[in-house]
Parts: sequence; structure tokens; C-alpha cells
Amino acid sequence: MKKRETRIEWGVTASIGIALATALVVAPAPVHGQSGEMQPELTFSRDIAPILQRSCQNCHRPGGVAPMSLVTYDQVRPWAPMIKQKTQIRDRAGAMPPWYVEKDIGIQAYKYDPSLNDGELAAIAAWVDNGAPEGDPADLPEPLDFESEAFWVAGQPDLIVETEEIFMEAGSPDWWGEIKSVPIPLEEDRYVMSVEIKEVNDIDVSDTGRETVGGRYIFHHMIWSTRVLDEGADPTLAGSSLEDEGATSWPVHEVGRNPDIFDPEAGRLLRAGSSVVSNSVHLHSSGRDTRSKLLIGFRFHPEGYEPRYPRARMALGNAMDIDIEEMKAGQELHAYEVLEEHTKIITFEPHLHAPGERMCLEAIWGYNVETLSCVGYDHNWVRGYAYEDGHQPLLPKGTVLHIIGYMNNTPDNTNVPDPRNWSGSGNRSVANMFIDLGMRVRMTDEQFLGEMEERREQFSLTKNDHVIGCPLCLAAIPVPSPGETDSDEQNADADVDNQQP
Repeated sequence: MKKRETRIEWGVTASIGIALATALVVAPAPVHGQSGEMQPELTFSRDIAPILQRSCQNCHRPGGVAPMSLVTYDQVRPWAPMIKQKTQIRDRAGAMPPWYVEKDIGIQAYKYDPSLNDGELAAIAAWVDNGAPEGDPADLPEPLDFESEAFWVAGQPDLIVETEEIFMEAGSPDWWGEIKSVPIPLEEDRYVMSVEIKEVNDIDVSDTGRETVGGRYIFHHMIWSTRVLDEGADPTLAGSSLEDEGATSWPVHEVGRNPDIFDPEAGRLLRAGSSVVSNSVHLHSSGRDTRSKLLIGFRFHPEGYEPRYPRARMALGNAMDIDIEEMKAGQELHAYEVLEEHTKIITFEPHLHAPGERMCLEAIWGYNVETLSCVGYDHNWVRGYAYEDGHQPLLPKGTVLHIIGYMNNTPDNTNVPDPRNWSGSGNRSVANMFIDLGMRVRMTDEQFLGEMEERREQFSLTKNDHVIGCPLCLAAIPVPSPGETDSDEQNADADVDNQQP
């Protein structure tokens, strides 16, 4: 089969505009050197602080998940060499910011993308190499408001639900189970556009001894749903099925997770009178006595909103044949799924365990194999990659989705506690998983053809373009033969639109 891994961007004009805007942001002001020639000098106040605000301070701030704050110059200056080192890693474990999309392959348009472009990386490196000067504090941008319980990455929620407070003793063993269900104060059904979960605890945020995200929190993950409980039901034992009638399942919360953004036309239903029900909670010690709770923030669509697309339920992963040898890098895992309906992929979310180093998502259609996304993986940071509207893969039924996992079980992988051990499938972190937990929606023939038509108009596509993740987008563009009239062309266009993909 022919493998296509080249990338051609949509919206060339927009890309040029972004590049010019970036150049203006990171371009240093010229100064005169000792020899009289014009030399650039970058400063923290003018050039570096805006980059840190957009891509770093969400975590590196007082009360954030990171072990040091990067808000003021005095806070940043001691870490300048490490900032240069970490940002240069780009798309592998240890990279900062923790966004691992490989930029030389697949779709490149994502929501809430905090990654740095080449100009910003060069600016940070040049600033550090030049001694990391502060510059004029008057050039600083307006500081961001990071009050611990007021800041939400996806925006202020319309409704916040708190779980019960949990106490985890220092040094206690890991715990799995269910926590008490929480009633949701909602009097009418509403559709949700995004959900974001934050852990709030009493750990001293000035403690710089913690080195991992897990050291800041005690919730490793929570698999959860919302449902209307039967009258008189025990709220602590609400049942474990995710697919009960009247229940809505939600993306699993994991330590270091970013917000989950649903497709604008596939909001998820939060029913009036329902409760948050945990289906599986994993707690671990932070190394100190900790009291903690989760805040679940829902943002709603406007009243009267109705989704166009239902969820596509499929299992894309391998839960049986995981066989990871000891002391070996470059090991591959594979899983396949045939799409039985037209499908739009909303997010790509690799889920591996400690040996996981990288995962790629491919679409196989006809004789072609096309890479949609490749991302690095770090078991300390759970990332869900939401494609920008208009860039989500549109795949016809019969397409084969293929994920490839790349495992590194050697001392080079610092996430692996002991690479001398073989590992297979299992729930514990010392065992392994191999799943794409991404969100998808299914489409009718009419909806599928309609979305392709909208995409052709949005990007002014011609038969000479290449669209990653939409193998039939260009199939409906007519190619007029010599002497063909406008009427003939219109008829041809109609004929193609009426064809079933």
C-alpha cells in the first residue's frame, strides 16, 4: 500500500499571517554593538514573558502543578538554562510545554495548542545564551490572574461540582475503588461544550521538593459518569455500568490532563437531577498527609441547542497482545478498527503506560495509508489533542483506523522504574495499556457529503490540493472536459454529490 506522510497546510494565507505575527512578537529590538554594527538583544520583559504567559504559566505559577513558578523575572532567571534545554526537546517525554505533537507529519491544527514555534524557540535560546537580560520592566505584559480556584484553561465554567473531600495519609499504599456520588444542582437538561477537572488540596504549594505532577496530587485518575439515580438508591454504591439507560459517560480524569473540548455539533448531555458517579478511582500518596477534592467544571451550549451528531462508540486498542520485552527500545504495538459508519474524529488521545514513548494514528482507505497524527508520550502528562474545527478527519465507512505504539523499556526511559522486567497488559502502572481514547462522532450519508462540501468552500480547495484526513473531499470536485458548458459542469457536480462514498 502507498504510504503518505507528507503534509500540505490548508489556508496558506493564514499560515503566512501567523508567521509574520510571530516574527513581530519575537523579533528583538536592534541595538548598537561595541563595533558599531546593529545587533539584536532579546529581553525577558519584552520578548520572553509573553511566551511564558501563553505556554508555561498555566502550570508554572503559584498553586500550579509544576515545581517552580515562572511568573516574575527573579523566579525565571535561575531556571533559564533548563528552560532552554526543556523547550528544545519539542515532542518527547520531558518536553516543555508538555505538548507532544510532531510538527513534520500529519494534521497540525489543534485547539488549545501551547507549543512553541521555531521563532519562539530561537528567541529563548538566544536570550539564554546572551545572559538572560531582564530589560525594562515597563515592557512587561499585563500579568495573568491565577487565583487557584478561579482560573480555568477552557474558560469560566457555567457549573462547578465538588466531590467529597478525601484524606490520604503520607506513605499509604495505592487505593482503588469508588467515592461517594455527588448530586448536581441542575434543574433542566443541558448540553455540555467542554468539561475540565481540577484537584484542589492542602499541599503546601511553596514546597519545591516535589518533582513530578503525581507529587502535587493524590488522584491518579477517575473514570466517571453522570446519571439520574433511582429513588432510595445508595449514593455510595450507584453501580458501575457506563452504559446504563439515563447515564452519560465522560472522558476519564487523569493527573496532568488538559480540558476536554467536544465537537461544536456533538455536545454531551448533562441531565437534570443527575449525580456524578465514580466508576473507578485510583488514589496514591503524595508523600505527605493530604486532604483533597475534585472540582468538575462544565461549560454549556446555549439553551435550545441540539447536537447534530451522535457519538461513535468503538474500541481502538489492544488489551490482550501486549508483550514488552526487557531492556529493549523501539518495540511496536498495533491495533486496528474498521469504521462501519462515516466518522469524524474529534480528538486523538494516546493512552500508554510507563514504557510508552510515541503513538501514531493512521487511516487506511483503498490503497493508501495516511498518517493523521503522531505524538510523543509522557506517562506523567495525559494529553488529549482536539483537532481544530474544519480540520477533524472525515473518514468514510470502510476506512481502517490503525494505531502504532512505540515502547522504550530501557534505562533511557526515566519513567520506567526497572527496565529489566517484562510487562504485559494490566491496570497497574507497572503493567501496560495501549488505547486511543479519542472522541469520535458518526455521520449519515447526507451529513458526510455536507461536511465535505463545507470544507471545500472553507479552504477553496481545488483538484490539485491534498487534504490530510479527508480522502473523499476532492472526489466531488468536477473536472470539466474541453468544450463543456456551465450547465454541463453544474450537472456533473450534482451527479458527483449524489454518489455514495
